[in-house]
Amino acid sequence: MAFEYAPAPESRAVVDIAPSYGLFIDGEFTEATGGKVFKTISPSTEEVLSEVAQGSAEDVDRAVKAARKAFEKWSALPGAERAKYLFRIARIIQERSRELAVLETLDNGKPIKETRDADLPLVAAHFFYYAGWADKLDHAGYGANPRPLGVAGQVIPWNFPLLMLAWKIAPALATGNTVVLKPAETTPLSALFFADICRQAGLPKGVVNIVTGDGTTGAALVAHEGVDKVAFTGSTAVGKAIARTVAGTDKKLTLELGGKGANIVFDDAPIDQAVEGIVQGIFFNQGQVCCAGSRLLVQESIHDELLDSLKRRLSTLRLGDPLDKNTDIGAINSAEQLARITELADSGEAEGAERWAPACELPENGFWFRPTLFTGVTQAHRIAREEIFGPVLSVLTFRTPGEAVAKANNSQYGLSAGIWTEKGSRMLAVAGKLRAGVIWANTFNKFDPTSPFGGFKESGFGREGGRHGLEAYLDV
Repeated sequence: MAFEYAPAPESRAVVDIAPSYGLFIDGEFTEATGGKVFKTISPSTEEVLSEVAQGSAEDVDRAVKAARKAFEKWSALPGAERAKYLFRIARIIQERSRELAVLETLDNGKPIKETRDADLPLVAAHFFYYAGWADKLDHAGYGANPRPLGVAGQVIPWNFPLLMLAWKIAPALATGNTVVLKPAETTPLSALFFADICRQAGLPKGVVNIVTGDGTTGAALVAHEGVDKVAFTGSTAVGKAIARTVAGTDKKLTLELGGKGANIVFDDAPIDQAVEGIVQGIFFNQGQVCCAGSRLLVQESIHDELLDSLKRRLSTLRLGDPLDKNTDIGAINSAEQLARITELADSGEAEGAERWAPACELPENGFWFRPTLFTGVTQAHRIAREEIFGPVLSVLTFRTPGEAVAKANNSQYGLSAGIWTEKGSRMLAVAGKLRAGVIWANTFNKFDPTSPFGGFKESGFGREGGRHGLEAYLDV
């Protein structure tokens, strides 16, 4: 008899969601011009959580002007003074981490154990880390007295709403810039709660502005002539559109886009450890991760053994209520994303790949997709080429290290990769040939604020995190 976990739901009482939220401009919440609003829902239940203001081009203009006005004083502060605000924000995030974790799970659909144990600790860590850099910019390797750029326009995705906010805002503030941030339409709440944290920390008005809305709001921010720097994380298609908008201007641009990461398992790899890394690589956050290990490359001699072990492990994953501390697989973020995952998975079957998913009961309400793997996949299959952004794993085989590298690099993307082997020499030899910005060895999806993150090819350009993440916000 399988061991079953009793339900262990986290209390929703720790977070108080208001019926409606305005835009955060110049240190105050304000209604959108025209009074338009949209609803944000919980992906696991489809219940309406709140109404949120729909920012217009006029609202973006107000926010950029507020950021420009605040820039003069903020950039003139000594680095040690700016650091005090970042340290204060980091500590408040830690103090409110349980509240923020529940909020993120409600608005995004990911399991509470991920928001609680991964997202929130990393959010605080990024603010702590860049607070430490604020008074040491002369020693960052970008010359003496590096200068901030000005107003940063930042557009973030829905898969890691609060963490992507931290990746963007922390280095921008540490280097003396001011910010206008546009959160994703489906996950605006944690950014609005962060606005309250900024007020709680006493951050000067206008240094951080939050303008909620849809794609038209983000487009207005990117195109605004008062923005000096654009930072975007999201789809490759939108990234290309942003690059076209910025082309011909003097705006500095960083893009962190899609991925189709290869997870390479050699025949000397520890099978059980590799299986855990494969699960972490593709089923963490329901596979809605740009650097997900969505292509599993297995050496032929261990293919059957690894797949048997992987299927047994997938059969133990628990899908259901994201607020339950025992849940492994939460809800897909939106009906639109679920439809895309479903269409691509169906194409895998239609093109001849063999589909397998563990038996599990899907909840009646919400957006759900079983953890799924495909075998018999070739490089020609859509599921091996296109970013699915869901809990779908494509399994391919190889015989030699050279073939593994060739298949891993045979992609329009170049964001991440994983290598599983007991030989350090093989690790380094293969890693040196992979065209990927982030390469993990005998692990996957490990993040740290001191490590740079970014990709090649259609995965974008520029780096976030670490010392390298400062450059994007400095005039160097």
